[in-house]
Amino acid sequence: MAQGGAERAGGSTIPSLLGWIGITALAAAIGGAAAANSREFYAALQRPTWAPPGSVFGPVWSVLYLLMAIAAWMVWRARRFIGARVALVVYLVQLALNALWTWLFFAWHRGALAFVGVVLLWVAVAMTLNLFWRVRTLAGALLVPYLAWVSFATALTYSLWRGNPGML
Repeated sequence: MAQGGAERAGGSTIPSLLGWIGITALAAAIGGAAAANSREFYAALQRPTWAPPGSVFGPVWSVLYLLMAIAAWMVWRARRFIGARVALVVYLVQLALNALWTWLFFAWHRGALAFVGVVLLWVAVAMTLNLFWRVRTLAGALLVPYLAWVSFATALTYSLWRGNPGML
């Protein structure tokens, strides 16, 4: 079977998709290592009435990480790394910021730094969404739920930091 232009540009479909899922999962695992005791810590915090229960975070992040990986893969397939270098580097930076936030908040209990980190994450996600959108509209659209969640996480981080001065 002849390969189409997108196939030639991005290489084999399944291995490259698995590669982007793996890269994204690695960042999730690095952040997840910091969240080992997050349930207990989160439960002990004074939370605003609009804060979700801790059980919501795992399923939400699982879906978001999968959407993020698919979006990155779509951009890579469309232009490879050389053609989408800025977009994919910004994607990798936002993955690192995402993992860093978890360490700042859950492992190190640094509320002010976690808030700065989540604001920087929001900027990086917005930039990634914009850059992905320019390469492939669907790839950018797949990041809209992530930006929405990080927007919510920004407000929640601020609220938790200010409402728990002895813990964060």
